[in-house]
Parts: sequence; structure tokens; C-alpha cells
Amino acid sequence: MSSTAALPLRAAPTPFGEHLRHWRTRRRLSQQDLAGEADISTRHLSFVETGKSSPSREMVLRLAERLDVPLRERNAMLVAAGFAPMYRERPLDDPQLAPARAAVDLILKAHEPNPALAVDRHWNLVAANRMIPHLMAGADAELVQGQVNVLRLSLHPKGIASRIANLGQWREHLFERLRQQIHATGDAVLATLLEELRGYPVPDGAHDTVLDGEHVGVALPLQFRTPAGALLNFISTTTVFGTAVDVTVQELTLETFFPLDAATAQALQAMAAA
Repeated sequence: MSSTAALPLRAAPTPFGEHLRHWRTRRRLSQQDLAGEADISTRHLSFVETGKSSPSREMVLRLAERLDVPLRERNAMLVAAGFAPMYRERPLDDPQLAPARAAVDLILKAHEPNPALAVDRHWNLVAANRMIPHLMAGADAELVQGQVNVLRLSLHPKGIASRIANLGQWREHLFERLRQQIHATGDAVLATLLEELRGYPVPDGAHDTVLDGEHVGVALPLQFRTPAGALLNFISTTTVFGTAVDVTVQELTLETFFPLDAATAQALQAMAAA
């Protein structure tokens, strides 16, 4: 008697209309609002969204542009509509991305002796200048080996959380940035990461130090204690490549730290000299 192993079931591909409805709803637009912005009739948009009409490639790109859909998800929308993906996703060390990688390295290097790093869409470290290891010193080996997630490293009790004087303020700043990123991208991995980070224990006194100068989503003061006990005062800012046409480059974020006082600037100079 013979038997045949059951084939694994494959999930049906998501229709284009569902992609469109998802992003329209996420952007809190009615069909009429989106139709007006895309310069098409509400009736035609409704037919596209319900699957009664098939969009052209130009229409897919126009709707994705009006909805400010990330490049990765624009590719998914194109495929769902029956077209080839438009935006390439290549590793940062790909020869064709050499100019982009050179630009990243130039920015990080030029920022010395101040710390600077680059992360991917899931906050994994992809590049850093030579000042970042000074801030990572003392973290548990499991957090700094292999693929380093900078959010996990920052907030994990075995990471550098205990050396951040305004930890409570820093946590809430990072959580708000993650929430904004999840809202913009709908990335389930980021949603899972946020839940993990929120589950980390918060030490007593974490909310005692609140520094002035915070601009939500733009910049935040950071007070960092070195292994030697010195306090370093930074302002943290982020930079993204807004005009990128490659998925990898669009998803890069550069995190740069500037000294807030002369003592911090002098300490960084000494670290760089060493």
C-alpha cells in the first residue's frame, strides 16, 4: 500500500485591491479623498479596490505615490497587480550600491570624534564609526556578537541601559519612533520588536532624570555614563535618504550624536586620540 505525503498549503497571494485598501485605511483617507489626490474618479477607484477593474502599472505607481507607500511595499503592490517589481533590494556591499555605501561611510567618518551609526529597517547595525565601540563597551557578549540590534542593545538590562542616565525618557523616545515607523510601514517585525522592548524591566530611578531639549521624532538629549563614571551629554538626531530608489538605501537610517557641552566634546577627543 502506497501513501502520498500531503503538500504544504500555500497562502493565496493578496489581491491588489486589498493592498490598496490597507494603505488607504492606514493613511486615513476615504476613497473620495484618494481619488481626488490621484486624479481619478471615485467609481474607478472603487472598482480597482474591489477587484472589478485591473489597474495599469502607471495607476499602481500613482496610487502608491499618493499613499506614500514604502518602496518595499510598492514592489508588493506591483506584483499583486501582475507587474514586475520596480525597486531593487540589494545588500549594502553590492558593487552597484558602492556610491551609496561610500556616502554612508563618509558621513560617519566625518562625524568623528562624535559617535555615529547606520541601521537598517529593523534597527540592525550595518555601519558605524570608530567611536561607537566606546559606547558599546561593557555590554553582554550575546548582544554585540553577530547581528547587533541597537534598540535591544540600548534597552536590554544586559546591554547599556544601566549607563543611560535618562533611561525612562530615552525609552519613551525610542518607543514613539518605533510606533511612528510601524504606522508608516505596517512592519510586523517592528511590532514584535516593540513588544519585546516594552517587556524589559525598568530599573528604579529610570524616570528620575528628564532632560530639556526633546523634540519628538527629531532629536533627544542623551546622558550617558562611561565605564569610568564620566557623564557624557549628547543630542541625538537621525537622517534618512529621502530620494532613494533602492529598497535597501531607502530603509537606512543614520543616527548621529553631538556633544551638548565642552566637557563631553573634550572627552570624545580623548577617546578618539586613544
